[in-house]
Amino acid sequence: MDFTLPQVITDKLAELDAFIEVEIKPLEAANMQFFDHRREYARTNWEDDGRPSDAWRALIEEMERRADAAGHLRYCLPRAAGGQDAGNLMNAAIREHLAAKGLGLHNDLQDESSVVGNFPIVPAILKYGTPEQQAYVEGIITGKRHLSFALTEPNHGSDATWLETRAVRDGDHWVINGMKRWNSQVGRAEANLVFARTSGKDGEARGITAFIVPTNAPGHTILYNHWTFNMPSDHAEVELKDVRVPDSAILHKEGDGLRIALMFIHENRIRQAAASAGAARYCIAQAVKYAKSRIIFGEPLAKRQAIQFPLAELHAEVELVRNYIFRTAWKMDRQDPATMSDEVSICNYKANNLVCRAADLAMQVHGGIGYSRAMPFEHIYRHHRRYKITEGSEEVQKRRIAQRLFGFGSHAE
Repeated sequence: MDFTLPQVITDKLAELDAFIEVEIKPLEAANMQFFDHRREYARTNWEDDGRPSDAWRALIEEMERRADAAGHLRYCLPRAAGGQDAGNLMNAAIREHLAAKGLGLHNDLQDESSVVGNFPIVPAILKYGTPEQQAYVEGIITGKRHLSFALTEPNHGSDATWLETRAVRDGDHWVINGMKRWNSQVGRAEANLVFARTSGKDGEARGITAFIVPTNAPGHTILYNHWTFNMPSDHAEVELKDVRVPDSAILHKEGDGLRIALMFIHENRIRQAAASAGAARYCIAQAVKYAKSRIIFGEPLAKRQAIQFPLAELHAEVELVRNYIFRTAWKMDRQDPATMSDEVSICNYKANNLVCRAADLAMQVHGGIGYSRAMPFEHIYRHHRRYKITEGSEEVQKRRIAQRLFGFGSHAE
C-alpha cells in the first residue's frame, strides 16, 4: 500500500500554483474589492434581488477564460469535453489543495468557481444526452449556454423521490407543473434541467424523468431569489405552470431520471468534502500562525494549552478526514461510486462538519479581529455551513451510512 499522492498529481498541483501566481493573483490584486472586507457588498447586486453583480461575474469569467486557455479549466472533465479525464483522486487532491490556499479568485467559494472547473452535470450529459443535448456541454463550460439544475422543491429536499412536480404526456409533448426551490444559477441559464414524476408512486425511485426545459418557455417563471447566509444569492424559487416540452427534451430515458440526479450528487459530494478538508486545514494553519505571533501576558498565545489542545484535536481530525477522502476518491476511480455511497457520505458529512468547527475556532483564536470581515474565517464558515445541508443533509448522509451498516434496503439519496 502506497499512500503518497502520485507524481502526476503533485506535479499538477505545482503547475497550478505557478499559474495562479502569474495569471490569477495579479488579476485578483487589481480587483481587491471582491476579496477584502467589502467582498459581499461588491459581489452583490442588491437592487436586482441580491444576484451576483455583473462586475463580479465578469471577473470570474476572465479567470475561467485564462484557466481554459492554459489547459486547466477542463482538466478533470472527460476528453469528449476537452478535458484530460483526470479522475476522482486528482480532482479531490486539486480541490483540497486550492481550498487550503485560502480565499481568492483561484478558487472562489461563492460561485464554486475554480481554475480547475467544477461541472458535475457535464459527465451526465455526455453519457446520457443526445447529440443535440450534448451541445450544452460547451455552453456550460464557457457560460454561453448554461444549464441549471432543478431537483429540490419547497416541500421536498433530500427526500427527492417524493417530489411533487408532475409531467403528463400530451401527444408527443409533456406538460409540466410544479415548483422548484434553490434552483441555482437559473437566472443566467439558457435551460433548466427539471426533474418531474411521470409515473409510479411517491417514494419510488422509478418514474422520475429529467427534462431540459428552456428558461424562456411559457409558464417557466423565476419568482424570486432566496437571500442567504452567504450573499450574493443565485438560488431561485421557480414556478412551472403548464410548461410544454417535446419528447426530445427528456435527458436519458423516461422514468429513469433519478440516475442523472444521483450522478450529479455523487460528483459533488466528494468534491465538497475535499474542499471542506482543505479549507479546514487553512483555518488551522492560520490560527497556529497567529497564536505563535500574538503576545498576551508577556508570552505567545501558543504557550496556552487552552489554545494548543483544540487546535491539535482539529489538526488530527483533518489528517484523518483528508486521507480518508483521498482513499475514497481513489476507490471511486476503480469502481462504480454508486456501490460505495456510504463511504462518500462519510467523507461529506465529516469534512463539512469539520470545516465549520475549524473556521469557528480560528475566529476564537484570533479574538475580535477574527470575528471581523478583515479576516476570511466568517466567509469560510458562512459558505461551508450550507454544505451540511446541500447534496443531502448531514442527517441523510448518516442515514445512508446506517443503511449500509445495518443492511437496510437501498434508498435513492
